[in-house]
Amino acid sequence: MKIWMATGGTGGHVFPALSVASELVQRGHRVTLSCDGRVRDMVASGRPQGTRIVHIWASGVGARGPLRQAWALMKIGVSTAALCLRFMVVRPDRVVAFGGYASVPAVAAAHIWRIPTYLHEQNAAIGRANRFAMRWVRVLMTSFPTVNGMPSGMRSSVVYTGLPVRREFMDAAGAPWPDGGRILVTGGSLGAQILDDVVPVAIAGMKNNKIFVTHQTRPQNVARLRRFYADHKIRANVLSFIHDMADVVVGADLIIGRAGASTVVELETVGRPAILVPLGINPDQAANAAAFEKQGGGFAVPQNRFTVKWLSTTLGELFDNPSRLAKMAAKACVPNDAVTRIADVVTKA
Repeated sequence: MKIWMATGGTGGHVFPALSVASELVQRGHRVTLSCDGRVRDMVASGRPQGTRIVHIWASGVGARGPLRQAWALMKIGVSTAALCLRFMVVRPDRVVAFGGYASVPAVAAAHIWRIPTYLHEQNAAIGRANRFAMRWVRVLMTSFPTVNGMPSGMRSSVVYTGLPVRREFMDAAGAPWPDGGRILVTGGSLGAQILDDVVPVAIAGMKNNKIFVTHQTRPQNVARLRRFYADHKIRANVLSFIHDMADVVVGADLIIGRAGASTVVELETVGRPAILVPLGINPDQAANAAAFEKQGGGFAVPQNRFTVKWLSTTLGELFDNPSRLAKMAAKACVPNDAVTRIADVVTKA
């Protein structure tokens, strides 16, 4: 079977697509990956052997000025026309899109040629690009059991598959909760200023001085945070990048961080409790954090409620009662067989 997979924009869209592509290649299918220029190197370095790559001209529309929005829409239109011509010559049997504006041209071109199309939504609230594209989709696959913002009257069937995560997290799936008094603080590749401002002060105010903190932050904040932890005699490792993130997550009793879909599903795969502080301008992260809190894995805390007093009190209660953290870890754990599920849905006759 010839399968066209569309991805792009960020690693959160690319890594799941590459994982599924590997599974499909192993099953004997011929896979082509299309992506935009922002992730070209990421796709090229991670693609399974034997897959082809096609680069398209696309970028997010987003909250830009009218001229930049018109330019972005024009690029999507040109890419759609180019893929229509390509599909006329080499028509795939399936098109699988992993969200974002880089997926829209492939979905639209597949609709024109009546090619069965499958779309994956990574967040617990459907994104703008997917909401637009799903009118042409046979099946919408979701990372979370419930997804907010589904359009009324939709004709696509919805299948909960979960979200593929990196291999190192799959290898650590269901690892025992460590009970070692360790906290991981991570704001993603760019860090998160509110975590840097609140977390160290809150930990300094705790009576429990046996906590060990791994704190990932932006490079310009490393020296300041190292001094703070040292001055308050808090054992800490402050760094700007974590190379072995899965190992650090496995060794942590509690994670404090943002609520991107990949982050939340990685925590669920390993089974670790968390305090999630969604990016204030991102409703997708708020929905992801709320879903995690609902299953009992931790707390979803809006930025305006994420205060030193609240965090210090909460951390004290949790680390004075380790059995509560252990129960949260058990509730956070969700078996992840997303790669197999997605491949099964896509290749079903």
